[in-house]
Amino acid sequence: MRTAIFRKAALTAAGLAFTGGAIAGPITTAYAAPAGQPAVAVQADRKGHSERQLDVRYEAQPNFYYCGPAAARNALSVQGKNIDVHTMAKDMGTTENGTDSINDITPVLNRETGKDVYKSV
Repeated sequence: MRTAIFRKAALTAAGLAFTGGAIAGPITTAYAAPAGQPAVAVQADRKGHSERQLDVRYEAQPNFYYCGPAAARNALSVQGKNIDVHTMAKDMGTTENGTDSINDITPVLNRETGKDVYKSV
């Protein structure tokens, strides 16, 4: 039961990243911390709250049209999968026009997890 809840939370986050990337992708620029300086992390005070932090190994999409493969790759990283975003894009049929349909993403997610748990709705 818990695994299903965490999987749904990770997929929701990936879906939001996918949607945000699809809307703002061509005009968004990512910035990195200057070399030699650590990135600053801010953590809110969560006293009294029970929480679990998912181990997402985030990788930014390398171009504006890889939002689907990048979001799926990041979501699968929670499950310990380390998949190349370019391989996922090829398997999903992603072009400079993006990924045509969620129906191109779902089979790749199921194949990479080895389970038939992802459904297109």
